[in-house]
Amino acid sequence: MEFVDRVLKCNDCGVEFVFTAGEQLFFHDKQFKNDPKHCKQCKAKRASGSRVRSETRTTCSECGTETTVPFKPTQGRPVLCRACFQKQPKVVPAAPTAPPVAS
Repeated sequence: MEFVDRVLKCNDCGVEFVFTAGEQLFFHDKQFKNDPKHCKQCKAKRASGSRVRSETRTTCSECGTETTVPFKPTQGRPVLCRACFQKQPKVVPAAPTAPPVAS
């Protein structure tokens, strides 16, 4: 199978980039089914973890201070500030016991 350079369009920034014959051979060898969807710059930006995490303002269920949490609290579940969360005793899950071996 012979590969030739192809021009693709980045899904994030819309810039055209070249999907080289060498890259296509690599994708073929690794049995990847889909062409790349992002240019090298956008791929590097995604890999660096520059995504923004949303913070939600709430009140600590334990001490009543205002705090922010990186998730959306659900009804009926307590939300703790960092200090109260760290005061909680650590719960170690019990190791599953193996069933007795029949002889």
